[in-house]
Amino acid sequence: MGKHALLIDTNWCTGCHSCEVACQVEHDLPLGQYGIKLSQVGPWEIAPDKWQDTWVPVPTDQCDTCARRRAAGKLPTCVQHCQAQCMEFGDAVELAEKAGARGMALFVL
Repeated sequence: MGKHALLIDTNWCTGCHSCEVACQVEHDLPLGQYGIKLSQVGPWEIAPDKWQDTWVPVPTDQCDTCARRRAAGKLPTCVQHCQAQCMEFGDAVELAEKAGARGMALFVL
């Protein structure tokens, strides 16, 4: 496997923060530090009195792709605990093909 990547289908992210919390617990990060941080995009008005916002989980510089978990054959904790199951971890080239085909966010780590 070459470079690793995290593929996120932002159309399905509900903004539940489970990826953030799982990462903080897994890595014992102090309050205010994150390996992955959920960002809100919006809200914006899509029709009179109808609003939409989007959530985007973004890996930070503290993300080590859960090297210890992966060495044990497990997924990164953010992927494992994603309630919407909208995150994939794997080979950057393979996930880039999926991302391009479906218009998803791809983070090469």
